[in-house]
Amino acid sequence: MDRTQVVAGVAKELHATEKAIDAAITQTTTLVQSMIGARAVLELSPVSGAASQAKAMETIAALSEARTAIVACHAELQKDHRKMGWGVYAVGPVNKPDDWETPIGGTPPTKGHLRVA
Repeated sequence: MDRTQVVAGVAKELHATEKAIDAAITQTTTLVQSMIGARAVLELSPVSGAASQAKAMETIAALSEARTAIVACHAELQKDHRKMGWGVYAVGPVNKPDDWETPIGGTPPTKGHLRVA
């Protein structure tokens, strides 16, 4: 197995992990929406299921932290790759910022504005 195949394998797994975390966030937000909708349809008090709904929202927060961590991992892998003199290697979505700080086609966000990655 040559270096390109090894790097491609790592890049493929990284991309799959990023995609899985995003899917988990999407699924968990759908769960919360379903819980709120069910409570409304059943005409239950907001107190009903509050603890379980809060746990689901904690899950979203934890997944958000995981997403931040995997994006940081991606950036570190990119740095490592370049430090080894291997240049740029692209697998998966390639329309992404090169410096990890400036959004594509724009300027860095100002204070108080959210940057969507």
